[in-house]
Amino acid sequence: MKLSLLQIVISVLLVILILLQERSAGMSGLFGGGGDGGGAYQTRRGIERGIFWGTIVLGLAFGVVAILQILR
Repeated sequence: MKLSLLQIVISVLLVILILLQERSAGMSGLFGGGGDGGGAYQTRRGIERGIFWGTIVLGLAFGVVAILQILR
């Protein structure tokens, strides 16, 4: 029961973080910054980096909880 609830919470947070990521425009696109998005590599800074790494960590946590539920 606790693992199921944990997995639901992780999945909701994961969806939120994925939806916050914007492709090629960076966070400035959310606030009307536009950006040309000309295909150039753009480094993640500040909150963008936190969202990126948070998504990776939550994805791994979701996988671990899913495996634990299977083994249970």
